[in-house]
Amino acid sequence: MARTDARTLPLDEISTAALAQRALLYRLVDPADPEALRAYSTAEARGFLGEEPTDDEAREFGESIGYRRRIGVYDEAGLDPQVPVATVNSWVGELSVPGDRVTPFWAISGVTVSPARRRRGIARAMLEGELRTARDAGVAVAGLTVSEATIYGRFGFAPAVEATTWDIDTRRAGWRGGDVPGSFDYVRREEAVALLEDLHERVRVTRPGDVDGWTGRWRQFAMIAGGSKEPGRTRVVRYADAEGVVRGAVVYRLTEDPADMARHTLDITYLVADGDEAYRALWGFVLRHDLVSRVRASLRSVDEPLPWLLADRRGAHVSVHDHEWLRILDVPGALAGRGYAAAGTHVIAVSDPLGFAEGTWMLEIGTDGEARVTPTDATPQVSMPVASLAALYLGGVHAATLRSAGQLTGEDDAVRALSRAFSGDTAPALGIWY
Repeated sequence: MARTDARTLPLDEISTAALAQRALLYRLVDPADPEALRAYSTAEARGFLGEEPTDDEAREFGESIGYRRRIGVYDEAGLDPQVPVATVNSWVGELSVPGDRVTPFWAISGVTVSPARRRRGIARAMLEGELRTARDAGVAVAGLTVSEATIYGRFGFAPAVEATTWDIDTRRAGWRGGDVPGSFDYVRREEAVALLEDLHERVRVTRPGDVDGWTGRWRQFAMIAGGSKEPGRTRVVRYADAEGVVRGAVVYRLTEDPADMARHTLDITYLVADGDEAYRALWGFVLRHDLVSRVRASLRSVDEPLPWLLADRRGAHVSVHDHEWLRILDVPGALAGRGYAAAGTHVIAVSDPLGFAEGTWMLEIGTDGEARVTPTDATPQVSMPVASLAALYLGGVHAATLRSAGQLTGEDDAVRALSRAFSGDTAPALGIWY
């Protein structure tokens, strides 16, 4: 089925009116207007405290997200009325969900509000407008990766994917993963885009929480996008198995210790492995890299196999943080879109201050893991706010855990059964920002 093109959808009338009452203009950015695109890029860079783009960088950025719906909020009485005081962009992507399948989702990115225009209801108007537009387009789930964790819960989002950050002392951690048959080759950065895109597409459906990538992201990883800093420090290495089939790749940057050239730091930008052997091979490569004493990696899974490959896991410092937040907009559409680990019938009451997911729902799961979801007047077995349903959606947290935290209510048997049904083979994971 063809995906909805978000660029064809109209502006939300409620948000348009709410911002107009504050003397602000809510407007789609014209993709054919280079000055408008330049101003949008400038506003987004300012919002994330980045360097303001050159004309060439702004043009390349605009082209890389040309498939997205871009919205700016403008203050026509401001000193520079052509530059938005707030930005957001969105598109319909694919979200990997339990059961080795994907479902359409409303991806939101580039949410910024100028520090000079805080606390005027701009973020609320933009985000609620995104959610209403997604709902009206028939998209059941919305998602975003967040730079601040305190903003999005009030809109019904919840962290559905957590990520780990690793800082490894390679000399203490050692390696007990052995040697894996196959070969490694350096890849020219200009040729890495197609390699990363192919490998990501190959494996993403098996990782709940993952999303479809885009060329601009791979160009950034390979450090060939405009504005790339010190691209010469980036390396791309691919791994091929004993039969010569490419099974993985790692992108990394090297930084020398000025006091000791034998103590470089290797920062992994992206590591993608098609299978267990490729995973072991790539980690073995970086952890045993010549002249490297420290390896750092971010956006790794919370159930990473890596500790079991280290001779001394205390040589690795690991921290956990939220990464991808989801929002359920259509309960039947979202719950029927994923697979389940256990058959059963569940009656779930969902409260939603914004009204999208409000109701009591019967979730009927067959022995094949397929689900049917219908509204019901039956007495709920489990009750929760919409954010808790979002947290459960990919199987990253047990219902019993949410009940202990006061985020869900229900009797023991019902809560345990719900936990079993929503659990997955692996923890949700997402190795990129979007």
